[in-house]
Formats: sequence, structure tokens, C-alpha cells
Amino acid sequence: MAQRRLLEGLGVSVAEETAYRALLRHGPATLSELATETGSSAAAIRRMLPRLEDLGLISRVAGRPLRLIATPPSIAIDVLVARRQEEITHSRAAAALLATEVADRTGPHPEEVLEVVTGRDAVARRYIQLERSAKEEMLVLVHPPYAVDVSDEHHANGRPARPGAPTRGIYGPLAFDDPAMLEHTRRAIAEGERARLGQVPLKLAVADRRTAMLPLVSDDNRAVDNALVVHPSALLDALIGLFEVLWQTAVPLRLSADPEVGVEREVWPQPGDTEVLALLAVGMKDDAIARQLGLSPRTVQRRVQELCERLDARTRFHAGFLAARHDLLVLDR
Repeated sequence: MAQRRLLEGLGVSVAEETAYRALLRHGPATLSELATETGSSAAAIRRMLPRLEDLGLISRVAGRPLRLIATPPSIAIDVLVARRQEEITHSRAAAALLATEVADRTGPHPEEVLEVVTGRDAVARRYIQLERSAKEEMLVLVHPPYAVDVSDEHHANGRPARPGAPTRGIYGPLAFDDPAMLEHTRRAIAEGERARLGQVPLKLAVADRRTAMLPLVSDDNRAVDNALVVHPSALLDALIGLFEVLWQTAVPLRLSADPEVGVEREVWPQPGDTEVLALLAVGMKDDAIARQLGLSPRTVQRRVQELCERLDARTRFHAGFLAARHDLLVLDR
């Protein structure tokens, strides 16, 4: 059975520790005796002698032939520990010196601030990596197209459980053009996401206020083909500031499966009405709402007219805004 390593943390190799421990057991020994005790050769032991002496593990006994004796562990280990502590002190001093060299720079290099990700698959992988790395908070401005397929159950089920990193998401007028997005958002809210409806000028994701990801170009047709990753910088601070301004002006959206909500509002609005109101609040047109909910455009037009009258709203968007203000945007399954 292999011996347990005891001195590895003090910079002693396996062969050196084996020789030292053999000498402790045997007592003073010649090179040949120590070689026999360790299963090595006398030549190998001789090559190891300068290192063992430098470590303070052995010393030579006067006279001929050459005989070696082990330094008592109480002394040898103290010497090794003191040496290692001195090395650590020097390393810390070196780290402080290197830090001053970094501090002397006028600022971070551009390549340390900006990272370009090329290719739709690479963008999707980088986004998932960003999402799963968040420890404190994830901020998201939601706007199509999406690099990650929101209808992919594998990705949905693989959403990271991050109880210590809640998500805040703002959904723009076009967010629910993808038929799968509403259900995807419903799952996200059930997992703890705080969602709001508002204006979204660009796609954005920020993890822990330290890393942001956004499209490299503004063209929606190419928005997921290339992405820009932003690390701590004034640009990152500006992106976070933009999110916070938009968050303050956005209105809450809660998509809940809680049956009690339905009991409290069993007269009005009905579940179908709340879905229409939520989609109105993000600015969707009648045809888009009809496709999203599987209704005919005529049915949607009739419901929108009735909802506007019920809420005394001047416009479609005003109806969605009033519904959000009165906490009516709760969608029941």
C-alpha cells in the first residue's frame, strides 16, 4: 500500500519524503543501506543528497564511509514551514508590486472590455453561459429574434436554478410575436422572474452587473448572428443605467397558474381577457394577438373594443396600460 504523502504541501517530492522517512525508521545509514530501505539505487540517493540537505531533512555523520542521519521531525518540519511562509510573504509582495503596475495604466485595454462573438450557435452558447454564470442578478431586455429556441424543451428544462440570482425582464411590443414566447415567459415567471412590459430599444442581458451581452448590429435580421460582450467599463455602467430607467417606466406583468387568482376575478376580467390585455400592453396588433391566442382577427377586434369600453380607455395601448396599473395582467391557465 502506498504511503500517505505528509510533506507534499511543504515542497517535498515523493522520492525525497520516502528517503527521509526511511532514514527516520532505520537510523543512521550508508547510501547502500538507504537505497535498500527505499528500493532505489545508491546513485539515485547520491543525486538526491544536495536537495535533502538543502531542505534540512538530513545531515552527514562524520567519518567514513559516508553515513546519513535524519533531522528530527520537530526541527525539520518547523524549518520547512518557516521557509514556505517566507515564500508566501515574497509572493504577496510580488502581487502587490504587479498590482501597482496595472494601476499605473491609464485604463483597461479595449480587448479587455469588449468581446465579439460570431455565429448564431456561438451566440446562443455564450448567452446560455452568461445566464448560468449569474450569481446575484440577471437583467434582460427581451426583443426578437432569439438566439436560443424558446420552444426547445431541453433548454427550458435546463434553465439554471438560481435562487440567489433573481431575474428582472422587460418585454417589448414585439416580444410575443414568437408563438412560444408567452409560454416560455410563463415558465420563467413561475420560476421567480420579475417581468414587466415596456419599451425595449435593444436586446440586452446583464449578469451580476459585471458582464453584458447585446447584438453587434441593430438590424433585426442579423441580430443573433453576432453579439458584443461587454465587461466592466463605462459602457457597461451606461447599459445598466438604461435598463434601470426602462424598468422604472415599465408596468408589471404576472403570468400565474395560481387558481386562487381565478377565484378572486371570476366575474371580470376573464382569463381570455387578461391575455388580450397583456398583449395590448406590449403594443401587439390585432392580427398578431389573433395568431398568438389562436383566435380570429374579428374575435380579437370585438374583445379589444369591449375591453377599451370597460376600462374607459382612449386607445388600445391605453387599455393595456390601465390594466397593468390596476394589476389586471394576471394570466391564468
